[in-house]
Amino acid sequence: MTQENANILDFPAQERRKEAEDQSPLHAQSIEQTNATNTTPQRGVALALGGGAARGWSHIGVLRAIDEANIPVSMIAGTSIGALVGGCYLAGKLDELEEFARSITRRNILRYMDFAFRASGLISGVRLAERMENEIGHLKIEDLDRRFIAIATDINSGNEVWLDNGSLVSAIRASYALPGVFEPVTHCGRLMVDGALVNPVPVSACRAFEQKIVLAVNLGSEVFGRSAIVRSSSIPIDEQHGNLSLESNAGLASWFNLTTSEDKTASHNRSRLGVTGVMIEAFNIIQDKIVRSRLAGDPPDFSIRPQLQGIGLSDFHKADEAIEQGYLVAKAKLQTLIENGLRSALNG
Repeated sequence: MTQENANILDFPAQERRKEAEDQSPLHAQSIEQTNATNTTPQRGVALALGGGAARGWSHIGVLRAIDEANIPVSMIAGTSIGALVGGCYLAGKLDELEEFARSITRRNILRYMDFAFRASGLISGVRLAERMENEIGHLKIEDLDRRFIAIATDINSGNEVWLDNGSLVSAIRASYALPGVFEPVTHCGRLMVDGALVNPVPVSACRAFEQKIVLAVNLGSEVFGRSAIVRSSSIPIDEQHGNLSLESNAGLASWFNLTTSEDKTASHNRSRLGVTGVMIEAFNIIQDKIVRSRLAGDPPDFSIRPQLQGIGLSDFHKADEAIEQGYLVAKAKLQTLIENGLRSALNG
């Protein structure tokens, strides 16, 4: 194994060796590690920060509540925007990220949208990367004082890839490279896209490194009914032939809410699905199914589920609301956990 790829944990490849290994996810410990300072589990809560695009600004509020409660964080595994927020937190740049998030409006988000229609994604992502480079471009993941893992997907093999070495910016970009929207990112010789395709809430990454208490932040908990099976004959006629339509001119602009007014409801916005809108909604459905399946098999010890009704995947301008909701829900949850002995469990 080369030094460059030592800390990229390729689990489909390891599955071929499972007959000779324990079925526990702790088999990841056998992978060579270049970051010796982070190999021993630290005391604290391991955070699994889930994906959810704009809803992920709520992770900022969750982390604020954790710091306010003086709960130590031992490691962070993040998927998509969870990797962005978690990486900035461990790099000591959460204040700068929050300032950036709160500064986004419907109009100024365009300055970060470097469209590349003939490429492998609608947005190249270079402008966003340059903004990150200004703040954390000098950092490598192994420079962080606690373990950090960004979840990505190898677009060529379909493998789930755990990134815990190399450029922090590159790993974060790979983790949030939503297929069709952002161009895939090359990291350590692999072409990678959004980790939510394979592990939307990466509890398993925390478990693999022997973390005692895993706290998951699931951003899709307000979605109800997606697991139902509906007979077509049971759908009312007005629902079958209702407002949903495909509009050829409601593509990327509609997804980023560039042409909709503030007083339109979320349901009305969803009724105007362009090509990108259809793609994003399909991705959201797939992600929800994967989350249910993976968390059923490997649940966290505790979950925080911000109430994010009314905040869509593309509502990046609603950072104030998302951060506030994350903070309030996390504060209440942590208070309950502390009253029930969380601190004793961490010190035990």
